[in-house]
Amino acid sequence: MTPHRDFRSLVCAERDRRDNFKTLLSCVLPRPIAFVSTLSPHGVANLAPFSFFNGVGSNPPAVIFSPCTKADGTPKDTLVNLRALGEFVVNVVPFSIREAMNEASHPFPPEVSEFEAAGFTPLASRVVRPPRVAESPVHMECRLVQIVPVGNGPLSANVCIGEVLCFHVAADHLLPDGTVDVARLDLVGRLGGDDYATTRDRFTLPKPAPKPR
Repeated sequence: MTPHRDFRSLVCAERDRRDNFKTLLSCVLPRPIAFVSTLSPHGVANLAPFSFFNGVGSNPPAVIFSPCTKADGTPKDTLVNLRALGEFVVNVVPFSIREAMNEASHPFPPEVSEFEAAGFTPLASRVVRPPRVAESPVHMECRLVQIVPVGNGPLSANVCIGEVLCFHVAADHLLPDGTVDVARLDLVGRLGGDDYATTRDRFTLPKPAPKPR
């Protein structure tokens, strides 16, 4: 058990929003990365990483991610595209593409495709219009269910809920039981600041046995 500690209280309403942002990112970790591909209304393929991301259900399978509003108060290209077309693909990020993924996070103008700028190969999707990332071993084609705004102005959240319509898994990563080989995936996650983590260090913790009544 954890011994008694002294705590310092940081009241969010009394702090700058940027300070709250940095504290949150250094507490909620490691955060998985959704490498999200969308299409602009003009047909430009957009690609951007988001670490406010997780799976949230299985009937139907669903994911959420949040493109925060930019510091100047304008929406990110991903959000603009989702509002227009309502479709996206979540591509996972293995260690092997970490640097190119980071390059795609640059704030390119809407008319520039991050696929081309960061050197990624687009693959046609099966049921949605945005392309998949060939260099990623797992893709999830999604239909937008809802966008839930949380707050307003710079750094406010836009929680995008998506129903997964189709999974694509590299054949050499797919196990007979339908799960994906975590060791082969070798995914990275975000920590605070410029730091990342890998999934290489793992441990097993079986669920507790039923307690007698």
